[in-house]
Amino acid sequence: MCGIVAYYGPDEAYDFLIKGLQRLEYRGYDSAGIALLNGDLRVYKNKGKVAELEATAKGKNLSGNRGIGHTRWATHGEPNTVNAHPHLSQSGDIALIHNGIIENYATLKKVLIERGHEFKSDTDTEVLTHLIEEIKDKENVDLLEAVRLALNEVVGAYAIVILSKNDPNTLIAARKGSPLVVGISEQAGEFFLASDATPIVEYTKTVTYINDNEIVAIQDGEMTVKTIDNEAISPFIQELKISLDALEKGGYEHFMLKEIFEQPKSIYDSMRGRFDPQNLNFAMQSLTEYASKIKNLDRIIIVACGTSWHAGLVGEYLIEEFGRIPVEVEYASEFRYRNPIITEDDLVIAISQSGETADTLAALEMAKEKGATIYGICNVVGSSIPRMTHAGAYTHAGPEIGVASTKAFTAQVSVLTLLALGIADIRGKIARERLREVFAELDTIPQKVEELLQSCNEKCKEIAAAYVDAPNCLYLGRGYNFPVALEGALKLKEISYIHAEGYPAAEMKHGPIALIDENMPVVVIATKRNYYEKVLSNIQEVKARKGKIIAVVTEGDEKVSEIADHYIEIPDTEDCLTPLLATIPLQLLSYYIAVMRGCNVDQPRNLAKSVTVE
Repeated sequence: MCGIVAYYGPDEAYDFLIKGLQRLEYRGYDSAGIALLNGDLRVYKNKGKVAELEATAKGKNLSGNRGIGHTRWATHGEPNTVNAHPHLSQSGDIALIHNGIIENYATLKKVLIERGHEFKSDTDTEVLTHLIEEIKDKENVDLLEAVRLALNEVVGAYAIVILSKNDPNTLIAARKGSPLVVGISEQAGEFFLASDATPIVEYTKTVTYINDNEIVAIQDGEMTVKTIDNEAISPFIQELKISLDALEKGGYEHFMLKEIFEQPKSIYDSMRGRFDPQNLNFAMQSLTEYASKIKNLDRIIIVACGTSWHAGLVGEYLIEEFGRIPVEVEYASEFRYRNPIITEDDLVIAISQSGETADTLAALEMAKEKGATIYGICNVVGSSIPRMTHAGAYTHAGPEIGVASTKAFTAQVSVLTLLALGIADIRGKIARERLREVFAELDTIPQKVEELLQSCNEKCKEIAAAYVDAPNCLYLGRGYNFPVALEGALKLKEISYIHAEGYPAAEMKHGPIALIDENMPVVVIATKRNYYEKVLSNIQEVKARKGKIIAVVTEGDEKVSEIADHYIEIPDTEDCLTPLLATIPLQLLSYYIAVMRGCNVDQPRNLAKSVTVE
């Protein structure tokens, strides 16, 4: 998790570091800190958010054209000022920031303590800082070599950046399992480093993404890259495609609300140019290149975490209905540890907004070793998952700053829909007329989402006001809308801190019905094409126990809307496409409840956007 930034150049570093940390605060906001180098090495850090760091630094000596900064999501050690990054070495001459986990830190720390080292924090990061200095002094090597040797002793994941008072013209960075990008300025000798490109795009669009087990050295205004095995690397330089406007709120109160309202565009962009509804053609190179493989697949395994896992469940329904091939959807964190059976005839699909999810990456590594074909669905260009996979598709949702994912979910479902139809077409499992029908309806979805956002926004706000103090909430759906119920419950939990659970509607009778009383709101997705009569019976069961029904129904519904306490209408569409519509009011409902409860919508407690540690 955590966000790291660094500056090396002719200008003052402070402004870039603070602005960069603000852009990366979605990655963690337990504490923040910076180190500046200008003759002496000065560290300012504190518990809390970047704004509190700014207040701490105000009036202090902030000069220095070398600097590193960090915003933390706590792993080892509680979130306080002492455990905040940067961390200093034993002498105080080296400062280091770190995103990741050093798994063998306890062993290393014990050895270093026996050698006289004293530690001020409870973090694994401080141990690495001390280790680097120990090796530098003991082996009489320069800072770059000391970092390389230290990393060969480390077990775990990391993206690190290091400054040293004794090497003022040197900045060292390295990664393994945690993201790191270097921005290369048009101004000679100027470089920007960060966990992702969002802090960099304002200053340069020329970047290189550092790969696992690589070390970057910026010395005397020149950049070199080598492996931890000391082999020189020629970095691949590319141009950023994101715009600065996409990183601003654009007049909305929160990023989350902005991103909810961006979904007509993000869904359209995720499908644009990938299918032709008139000629029934696909333009997904990732499908055509692997057509022979797709024809002979035994099964598909989808691995993901959180919201992406819910999108994967929708994908399971889509691929099995249209492609007629068995699909398993796995939590990446469990999949990697249960010794799964994987063969060369399997296709493993990884779904991740950030492309850096640690558990998903580890699951892919295992599947790849066993010979499976790996397909990635990801939002962030240049991230680790796209670089690891054999093929894949970007979602083109644009930057998603709000920690609770919204537009990424619908973008993922959009791509999965095309993927399912493409697999069905390649395998000859879908009639041309049926493909025409689904294509025609899919083509209308962005406009229907636009209309739905306008029609249901105020209604969601009104309903939110009625349940702002509810302690619990139940979400029910069937078929394609069961994953939507799970996603709706997750959104409410994430940002409002109300306990919520999603269930298949029929499973309510197998336990959750015991919780229903006059204080229990039950959100039911009851669209006309989705087991309507059966869901109607489930609603009656809730009403018989005095539960409060919030129903998501198809426009023109008469039965459910008459018995529900509240209802929200969505446009009619194909059953398989209802998740793209039904999820919209659930996002808005969660958003407004959270706002009314005074919660930090964009930065909910204990969460971070990109989970780069186990």
